Amino acid sequence: MLKTSLLTALLLTGLSGIPSVWAADVAPLATVAVQSSGAAGVERMSFDGVVEAVRQSTLSAQVAGAIVALNVKAGDRVRAGQELLRIDARAASQNTAATVAQVEAARATLNVSSKEYERQKQLFQKQYISQSALDRAQAQFQASQAQMQALQAQSDAAHTQSRFFVINAPYAGIVSDVPVALGDMAMPGAPLLTLYDPAALRVSAPVPPGTVTSGPAEAIQLEIPGLAQSLMAPKSAALLPQVDAATHTAQLRLALPDNLKGATPGMFARVWLAASGVGKTTTDSERLYVPTSAVVRRAEMTGLYIVNDKGRPMLRQVRLGRAAGERVEVLSGVEKGEKVAADPQAAAKVR
Repeated sequence: MLKTSLLTALLLTGLSGIPSVWAADVAPLATVAVQSSGAAGVERMSFDGVVEAVRQSTLSAQVAGAIVALNVKAGDRVRAGQELLRIDARAASQNTAATVAQVEAARATLNVSSKEYERQKQLFQKQYISQSALDRAQAQFQASQAQMQALQAQSDAAHTQSRFFVINAPYAGIVSDVPVALGDMAMPGAPLLTLYDPAALRVSAPVPPGTVTSGPAEAIQLEIPGLAQSLMAPKSAALLPQVDAATHTAQLRLALPDNLKGATPGMFARVWLAASGVGKTTTDSERLYVPTSAVVRRAEMTGLYIVNDKGRPMLRQVRLGRAAGERVEVLSGVEKGEKVAADPQAAAKVR
């Protein structure tokens, strides 16, 4: 019995020197109170969209041939009319040269026929030849003239077709995709280059019919994560009249402001619209905000460390709304006046 008491005393003495996060005194956590913006204004709904180019073209060839020159790559800026790609046109050049030679031969024949016809007319006026001889000379002249016109049309068509072997930029823009390489075989209709105009971009988002109603311009706002300008107002808005039969949504197109740096087609965008009156539950309530730095994101869970009266943090799942600067709206999960840990990493270490 005496040995057991001595062993227990020794163990307690040894454990008392081991530091522990449960027994050690820790500095109080820095906290911030959940802020309120007062009475809320118009309730807003968000819809996912994508940035699109108003002018985007997929260039393809009208003729078949091997690609012998590729002058651009993805990301290059090009000017209107600039040569982008060239296809082997040696066979077409030879065909053009042949038609030119045929035109020259027909022109020489037409020249002889014209002079012969003029001589026959003079002889007919002096009654040296018959009417039938004059008619044969006239027919020969007209046949030579028709052959000349036909060969000239063929030559013009060959010249026009020779231009199909060079792909030029239809407008100034940025090359977004080049799916071919030097030496590939270009086929009629197969995509060679994709080009878009960065001066005119828009956001397209599917929305339920009747969501967009007539109202002030500030009722619609755009948000493109990753850009320096978080929220912006569109230049114009257009709701397409057709509704998709599968999703039962209509396309809302919002023109982006001019000279918006960093925006490219394919980027994710979020559209904020004023609620049309259906399902409003927070119009007369207060909006709650917390610092963005206090938010904890773990996999698909979004939460905040709520600090109780004893100074102990507890992770609570919340639902966030729209971000505004360095703070974000909390739609559910907290109440006004609750204290939130300003440093979630420090709060995670407290047990």
